[in-house]
Formats: sequence, structure tokens, C-alpha cells
Amino acid sequence: MDYPDDLRYSEEHEWVRLDGNRATVGITDYAQDALGDVVYVQLPEVGRAVARGDQVCEVESTKSVSDIYAPVSGTVVEVNERLTEAPERLNAAPYGDGWIFVIDVSDTAEVGQLLDAATYQSLVEQ
Repeated sequence: MDYPDDLRYSEEHEWVRLDGNRATVGITDYAQDALGDVVYVQLPEVGRAVARGDQVCEVESTKSVSDIYAPVSGTVVEVNERLTEAPERLNAAPYGDGWIFVIDVSDTAEVGQLLDAATYQSLVEQ
């Protein structure tokens, strides 16, 4: 499993890469491995206001359907349309081309409340 140090993590297995006030969000390597082969991604609506912890979209795999939650509050400003035609990107590159959406963060302090890589790794290895 891979746990990049430059990301923050939620206990629900989403990762966040902050760039200014923009947070790119995806699912972790652990999550994609647990899901198995991803076959469909329901993307959130651009312009949707979300609060930390809100269910934002779904990922369907050959094993199950999983909700994806907003790790921070703000407004969805971009979605990864490439996942519509190639949802397997979530499996192949969860921290790269497999990102799901971008949030314009309303309170960047929330990012600091997320887990660092070492803490997240401890969580999933328990």
C-alpha cells in the first residue's frame, strides 16, 4: 500500500491534496484495493456546496457500492470527467489520474484536522 506524505487522509479513506484553497479529493490506495475492480463512478455536481462528512458521490465495484464523503467543507468546482469512461483509473492511479473531484475549501483549517500519512497508515493496518 502507498501512503504519500504530501496528502491528508480521512477515516473514511479519502485523500486530500491542498493547493491554496483548492482541495483535490480521491480515494486511497487502501480503499481502491478493498473495493476491487471499479466499474462505475457517480460524480458529484459542480457547484454543489458540501459540508465535511457529507456523502458526495458513489463508487461501484465488482464487489460493492461505496459512498464517498467530503473530507472538507466548500463547493465542488471540478470533477474528473475521465472517470466516466475509464473508472478503472481509480484502481490504476488512485493518487494521480484517479482523483474524483476538487473542492473550493471554505475553511482550510479543516484540512489540518485530517490524518497525516503515518496516522492513516496505522489506522488501516489495525
